[in-house]
Amino acid sequence: MSKRTVIRASGLGKSYVIGHKGADRHDTLRDTLARGAGNLVRMGRSAMRGRPLVAGDTTEEFWALRDVSFEIAQGDVVGVIGRNGAGKSTLLKVLSRITEPTAGRVEIRGRVASLLEVGTGFHPELSGRENIFLNGAILGMSQAEIRRKFDEIVAFSEVERFLDTPVKRYSSGMYVRLAFAVAAHLESEILVIDEVLAVGDAEFQKKCLGKVNDLANAGRTVLFVSHNLGTIGALCTRGIVLQNGRVAHDGAIGEALATYVAQSTRSVDYVAGADAAGKPVHFAAARVAESEGGIVVRAEVMAGAAQSIIVNARIRDPIGAPLGMASLGGFDPGQLVQLAAGRNAIAMQVCLPPLANGNYFVDLDIEEPYGHFLDRVEGQLNFEIVRTPESSHGRVLLPDWGVGTIQFPARAAAAS
Repeated sequence: MSKRTVIRASGLGKSYVIGHKGADRHDTLRDTLARGAGNLVRMGRSAMRGRPLVAGDTTEEFWALRDVSFEIAQGDVVGVIGRNGAGKSTLLKVLSRITEPTAGRVEIRGRVASLLEVGTGFHPELSGRENIFLNGAILGMSQAEIRRKFDEIVAFSEVERFLDTPVKRYSSGMYVRLAFAVAAHLESEILVIDEVLAVGDAEFQKKCLGKVNDLANAGRTVLFVSHNLGTIGALCTRGIVLQNGRVAHDGAIGEALATYVAQSTRSVDYVAGADAAGKPVHFAAARVAESEGGIVVRAEVMAGAAQSIIVNARIRDPIGAPLGMASLGGFDPGQLVQLAAGRNAIAMQVCLPPLANGNYFVDLDIEEPYGHFLDRVEGQLNFEIVRTPESSHGRVLLPDWGVGTIQFPARAAAAS
């Protein structure tokens, strides 16, 4: 007997109109005022015609999703994977009815509980107790249902000590604990989860994944987005791979992961997209190169003003499980990376332990001295290890950088 279809997407598309400012422009005050007046008139016309208001000298239509079609049956646990900007979060927002599609149609049968961003549906001035009732109501739970589930939600979230504290004083991990606990205990037919579980500690992530397994075994449908391919492979039975807003593969999870890995190993280069320009500090470009004893990561970092930062390189294995991290800067004020306003060149050497053959990934992030992340590059830098049985040496294969033989010290380090 075939299972009932609970989600059907047909020709789904979502477009945005984005604005661009003129680059390297040196205008007079008269030019600036004239351009501002012209933009104001154009935005007024757009408002009268019901079009979106977009700031900038020129506009461009950007399709985050294009011609996406699939069906999901009751009880399926589906991993949605793809590189940054592939359209994963946009798809989940459309399925959660947060965003209206521009084209196509979505049919959903059943109540949807979604966990997309840290703190979504929470009021910062209200306590954890009050936000359980508020968030539950937003997700469609009745007051009676929330009261019946209240003790289970609190016990699962492990924040009972801070239950009457305003959530604006919660850490991001505490936010996720409470939000996941509410969403997971809603008696919904469909649960949609974005990358937010990565914020929690390892023990709580394990607890959450166990809960998701329980929900799946009970016949609930789960859509799960994560860059951790190990988690995706362990949790999901089916994978949908998105590439540039389109479905690149839809099938068994093993085949989907292989498709994604093949996607990710085509280039070791990263060049920032237009969305990075608004960040005060961001990676403009990055590349992995061969180095004696491991690899060296070379990056260009753009800064709006001079400041001190920390740069981290996180190594992941072929299925996405973390192997270790190297940092440039540390938390000693005397060791922080000093950025000047404009473009900065940074090099980080990463010594590698003995690694098995396969493709490995390098994720980069920039953080302030006290842990606030300013920019991240995930799933777009990689290298391949090829080790011969008769040698303790491995060969690092890097497109455009050639092939070299290196040794693998059993430690990890970072150096400028």
